Amino acid sequence: MELAYIPSPSHGVLYLGPVPLRAYAFCIIIGVFLAVWLGNKRWVARGGRPGTVADIAVWAVPFGLVGGRLYHVITDYELYFSPGRNWVDAFKVWEGGLGIWGAIALGAVGAWIGARRMGVALPAYADAVAPGIAFAQAVGRWGNWFNQELYGHETHLPWALHITSSEGGRVPGYYHPTFLYESLWCVGVGFLVIWADRRFKLGHGRAFALYVAAYCSGRAWIEYMRVDDAHHILGVRLNVWTAIVVFLLAVTYLVLSARRRPGREAVVERGVSDGSAEGEADAGDDSAEQADKADKAEKAEDGAKADLTKGDKAEKAEPEAAATEPDPESETETDAKAGLKDTAESGKKG
Repeated sequence: MELAYIPSPSHGVLYLGPVPLRAYAFCIIIGVFLAVWLGNKRWVARGGRPGTVADIAVWAVPFGLVGGRLYHVITDYELYFSPGRNWVDAFKVWEGGLGIWGAIALGAVGAWIGARRMGVALPAYADAVAPGIAFAQAVGRWGNWFNQELYGHETHLPWALHITSSEGGRVPGYYHPTFLYESLWCVGVGFLVIWADRRFKLGHGRAFALYVAAYCSGRAWIEYMRVDDAHHILGVRLNVWTAIVVFLLAVTYLVLSARRRPGREAVVERGVSDGSAEGEADAGDDSAEQADKADKAEKAEDGAKADLTKGDKAEKAEPEAAATEPDPESETETDAKAGLKDTAESGKKG
């Protein structure tokens, strides 16, 4: 008898009257809100507008849900289109079955559409939401716990997952809780991206590439432990090969991007950082023009003062000149008196 294990919920659906409340769906919704909340904080810290992340998420999330479901249905088509199966079940997302590879790929298309409409640099947006996506995956994996799915090989470890359902070919017993392993791994990936982004100032999509590479490195070994039905290539599960290929692509992008475009984007959203810079430039031009006008006014005032000073000096010089300059009339009178005196003297002598 096992003394310690992780119990499974007896059911993953609660009914509010006729309305079913599915735990799997709630885990996905909580994860989305967490990713948007954290992404918004990181976006604002990078210089973007509050609310931009949510506006783009309106495009990215629906595309991601469709992409995740498409990947699952295509890679496990026999569950829906083989004899005895109902193809309508392919639309029942609430029963589980979302492939992260398809969710990220098609979600990126939705984000690209939203980013273009908002005037946002998509790589910068991806960097902002990367750790939030990892945390959202960590929450979403608990939906598999409620559905008693995606567990690993049988084990007797103290943290073994106790499967009690026998639906869908399940065999009750104690198994590796791969949902928990992946949830914890995603939490670690989220914190790794946050730390690396602060430490190395990752930009141009490199924080997102780090998230992808780190997630794939964990998904490969966790996927290898799972015992649910899956397609195999060369004896290895399809999702393991996918994780390896995507990991190599992410690492390649990290290296090439760091060489070609080092550093971070200076502007992440049109009309925010660049708009403020233009405003500052306009303000600077106005200030320069006003300063120029003030300079001219000051020079004109100095010139007027100089003219007044010159006028004062001229007025003062005139009386002085008048005082020192001989009077022409007095000179003539003096000369006449001298002439009479000379005439008188010469008469006396004669």
